[in-house]
Amino acid sequence: MQARMTNPAYVLSGAMKGIGTLFQAIGEGGLAQDVAEIVGLRASQINGCGACVHGHVANLRKAGVGEERISAVAAWRHAPFFSDAERAALKLTEAMTRLSDLSGESVPDALWDEVADHFDERELSALILTVSVTNMFNRINTTIQEPAGTTWG
Repeated sequence: MQARMTNPAYVLSGAMKGIGTLFQAIGEGGLAQDVAEIVGLRASQINGCGACVHGHVANLRKAGVGEERISAVAAWRHAPFFSDAERAALKLTEAMTRLSDLSGESVPDALWDEVADHFDERELSALILTVSVTNMFNRINTTIQEPAGTTWG
């Protein structure tokens, strides 16, 4: 399988610069890397982005996260491998990613309060931006049919 085109972030050099700046800001938020990768994996699973699922799984393995946790992300509600903070982050991820399923507020106050109980404002900012950027990349990659296994420099 080959992508339909070069990733637009590489075609338009200003995009890559902006993305790099955004990732740098996210890194300043203090969100644990494994939390960022777990929510990225969950959003990518929901969106059917094989390239991003592959990338997040590889990053989680590289960070030393066990196969048990990695393989359970899709069914996190029924797995004992996640902390309360991770569960709150995964709930937020699903709410932010499944906007087409809306029948009310995308993030109800009760969910917001739950997430805010576990993350300070900087971490929460990094979490929100991580999920948002992941969703952006999922949409780009599924549009251009970026194959799983693609590596980005």
